[in-house]
Amino acid sequence: MAFQKDNTFITGRFKSVGFAVKGAIKLITTEHSVMVQSSLGVILTIAGFILGFNQTEWLFQTFAIGLVLSIEGLNTAVEKIADFIHPDYHERIGFIKDIAAGAVSFAALTAIIIGLIIYVPHFI
Repeated sequence: MAFQKDNTFITGRFKSVGFAVKGAIKLITTEHSVMVQSSLGVILTIAGFILGFNQTEWLFQTFAIGLVLSIEGLNTAVEKIADFIHPDYHERIGFIKDIAAGAVSFAALTAIIIGLIIYVPHFI
């Protein structure tokens, strides 16, 4: 089956959104780290309602959750491509995967700092 690009604006956008939703579902249902992070995102969203977040707190919390999930998705894509290209262990592939994982750690650290800035004042 050959790929055929849809050149019409409206149907092309619907197809793009469909692919994005399909990819997000695959990511959430197959990757354990994303399952954990998505669950934490839901828990923190519920906590935001309980604590009565203001607009700015919602903005930053939503950004932090989206940042971590997005970078984790890119990390997963890099890992899958690397494994497809070179299924056996290779030092260079390992280096590439470590860099992608490092990007996730930067995003996670940023999210933790944002979370502390938002949540600590609510508990003191």
